[in-house]
Amino acid sequence: MSDEEPRQKSMAMVVMSGDMDKLFGAFIIATGAAAMGMEVTMFFTFWGLRAIKKNVSTGKTLFGRMLGVMYGGDIMKANPSMFSFGGMGRWMFGKMMGNHNVSKLSELRDLAIDLGVNMYGCQMSMDVMEIPQEAFIDGVKDPVGVGFFIMKAQDAEIQLFI
Repeated sequence: MSDEEPRQKSMAMVVMSGDMDKLFGAFIIATGAAAMGMEVTMFFTFWGLRAIKKNVSTGKTLFGRMLGVMYGGDIMKANPSMFSFGGMGRWMFGKMMGNHNVSKLSELRDLAIDLGVNMYGCQMSMDVMEIPQEAFIDGVKDPVGVGFFIMKAQDAEIQLFI
């Protein structure tokens, strides 16, 4: 029998969607795993970057600024993947969830940080979308590439793509 301690179980998750319902799922799973003692890595790419972004303008070039305006905002601007109704769906689901004491997305994200979930922005997506590291909330780690995520994922017991 070995004197070594058992290795901490881990989960690696790609968050590509910025849809409200998918972000709820991602953060509920991440906080649940972290609360169970797992090491959790969340890799935010493309539209998923909204989940870790502050409500600030981004973009340096014309296209970057246009993208920043069209997809601007932070996690509180995330719309449901179905029944968005031009923002009305976000308000409606917010009311319904509040009536059932469901935490807000921003609260779940803050809980994930408090529980030690490791959140990383995808460097390539940040470059393409012209979102600098300074546009992210406190608690987000320095950006990484896909190779870093793959190393985490290949050793993880659970891998998810949301």
